[in-house]
Amino acid sequence: MRVIVTGGAGFIGSALVRHLVLDRGHDVLTIDALTYAGCEASLRPVAGRDEHSLLHADICDKAAMDAAFARFRPDRVMHLAAESHVDRSITGAGAFIRSNLVGTFILLEAAREYWSGLDRAGREAFRFLHVSTDEVYGSLGPEGLFTESTPYDPSSPYSASKAGSDHLAKAWQRTYGLPVVVSNCSNNYGPYHFPEKLIPLTILNALAGRALPVYGKGENVRDWLYVEDHARALDLIAERGRPGETYNVGGRNERRNIDVVRRICSALDARVPTAIPRESLIEFVADRPGHDARYAIDATRLERELGWRARETFETGIDKTVDWYLGNAWWWEPLRESYAGGRLGLPAAGVADGAAAGPTAAMVAA
Repeated sequence: MRVIVTGGAGFIGSALVRHLVLDRGHDVLTIDALTYAGCEASLRPVAGRDEHSLLHADICDKAAMDAAFARFRPDRVMHLAAESHVDRSITGAGAFIRSNLVGTFILLEAAREYWSGLDRAGREAFRFLHVSTDEVYGSLGPEGLFTESTPYDPSSPYSASKAGSDHLAKAWQRTYGLPVVVSNCSNNYGPYHFPEKLIPLTILNALAGRALPVYGKGENVRDWLYVEDHARALDLIAERGRPGETYNVGGRNERRNIDVVRRICSALDARVPTAIPRESLIEFVADRPGHDARYAIDATRLERELGWRARETFETGIDKTVDWYLGNAWWWEPLRESYAGGRLGLPAAGVADGAAAGPTAAMVAA
């Protein structure tokens, strides 16, 4: 297969590229704007291989997208390019509207024009996978799971922009017949994760002996999905998913944020002991605006219809993740120079009462 992966230098995108090239032997064109979270070093395992090429381009550049389709002539498009950090969306929503909404529109149009010019067999075989998030569904109470029919109820500028992009993708399928499939995933974790998110930031701050601020009381619950399990799921959805359908991808690993942080501390204490347990570094800080209480995915459709299963439990996945960060400082140390872990997403008027500020107040809530 010839596959375009947008956002392929990002966290989930690079895991998908590595899977498609190294495990499946597909020819892959990675398209990435290489913004702060797009790291070419994450593609080092496929660098120099004939099956992989990298195009440094913005999906909002229609001419560049048209040229990429015409030159590479893909059988599939797997669209992961997006601004993805909730806290950054609170203080800079414009970038999220541009990338997630306008960029998706431009990419859909480039794909539609290319697909329309294919012969009948090519049109029938082509797939456009739009990769999204469970955050579009809003917040769950103590019980229940998100299903593919859960109404959308986004809470943040990030999730609202992703909800809009989901609707665009489905509209292009219904209006133009473009064979679009949509996936919505739970929180990912694993190797090559930019250290602004909960798990990598906690690992690196704990290693450095820095404070581990946790929003509110740490009671927010997320369903954790190991990124390599997600990559396998996306490959399967693009290959066997039905156009017009949505597939939820979740790890069935619900954890409170505070329990995630504590588990990381214990894993590091076992591997790199210190005089004082790292759990003593935890500090509770004021919550962020619109912080959803709980996410949990029902992945039954994906499991039953396509035969996917997560291979990693949270315990095995977190151990693999901690071990990877301990062994790959070459990757994350340069990123820490550009982002030292300062808290993001504070209201423009200033720091909320009780919130920590400054370079040691890392954002550690998913």
